[in-house]
Amino acid sequence: MTKAAIYLDHNASAPLLPEARAALLAALELTGNPSSVHGHGRALRNLIETARDQVAALAGAERKQVVFTGSATEAITQAVVGGAKTFAANAVVVSAGEHAAVTKAAEATGLPVLTVGLLQDGSIDLEQLARIVAEAEGNLLVALHWVNNETGVVQDMGRINALVGPTRHTLFIDAVQAFGKLPLDFAASAPDMMAVSGHKIGAPAGVGALLLKSHADAVRLIPGGGQEQGRRGGTEAAALVAAFGAAAAAFAAHYQAADPARLIARLEAELGSMIPAAVIFGERRLGNVTNFAVPGIGNAAAMMGLDLLGLSVSSGSACSSGKVGASHVLAAMGVSPELAGCALRVSLGWNSTEDDVDAFLDGYQSVLERQRARQGQAA
Repeated sequence: MTKAAIYLDHNASAPLLPEARAALLAALELTGNPSSVHGHGRALRNLIETARDQVAALAGAERKQVVFTGSATEAITQAVVGGAKTFAANAVVVSAGEHAAVTKAAEATGLPVLTVGLLQDGSIDLEQLARIVAEAEGNLLVALHWVNNETGVVQDMGRINALVGPTRHTLFIDAVQAFGKLPLDFAASAPDMMAVSGHKIGAPAGVGALLLKSHADAVRLIPGGGQEQGRRGGTEAAALVAAFGAAAAAFAAHYQAADPARLIARLEAELGSMIPAAVIFGERRLGNVTNFAVPGIGNAAAMMGLDLLGLSVSSGSACSSGKVGASHVLAAMGVSPELAGCALRVSLGWNSTEDDVDAFLDGYQSVLERQRARQGQAA
């Protein structure tokens, strides 16, 4: 049984890419303020503008559409709270499967929040969304995720774009889990705004970006001193931004070489053979993640057992105050509380290997045997 620490929680945060580490360390050697006009300032400004090009390339955006922020949560808040004000929305539409960053931002607008349900396969109920859009009086701000962080379900962006894009309503997309893993073409697609994150693709935590179409350029929460072309005040964290750019330039090659979709497919196949009762949640999923449950094996005990073996997995979003319990996403999909309380998420990424899958399968089987032995003794 393995005792080496093995990281299987890439959807929470990806390990630092070597290219991002190198860019970070190099930038930390520089002194100055990127808004200064002297040579020291210009050197930092060049790092930021290079990173802007790199992030824009991965997002299919124009460089002028990229606004650097301190996190994806900040970008989401700027888009939803600032966007609701800028576009004079009279309600915000979210789905029942949104990340807390989106739902809390929607609540912070002070506007009515309309929630669209999820279907059993994890997809957003687009028929319900269509009715809400068609019947709306006034402007809606529609804030939806592209890829669910807990289940990996990929939403039908083509239909969402068609439903909301041609209308008078405003569309914001949380693309945090899609960025770098799916082709993005922000410049040519319908969303008015989109948020992405650095630490999900191997940059350090503490940097993200909000993508804005030109008509959304007035969306802001931090006026400050006019940084980021007046769209987000505060001195840019040049070292973090440079590392974000380096990660954006390097991530796809590392990710494709690791081929996490192949690893997850193997994990699910062997898990199904080993434990026929295992239930895998969601359809039309991004290939790097599996969310599954074995009835009767609670996730808190399973995570503790795996952690003792040096295997890091999760039960869902890491942004829930460290709680372990039933998922609001699975509840919205109609999963019973008992089964949802057994759910584990394994998410792989740019440095995952066959050995990681072997270690997880061995470790989980060991945990399962111990749990069943304890249950048998208790009976």
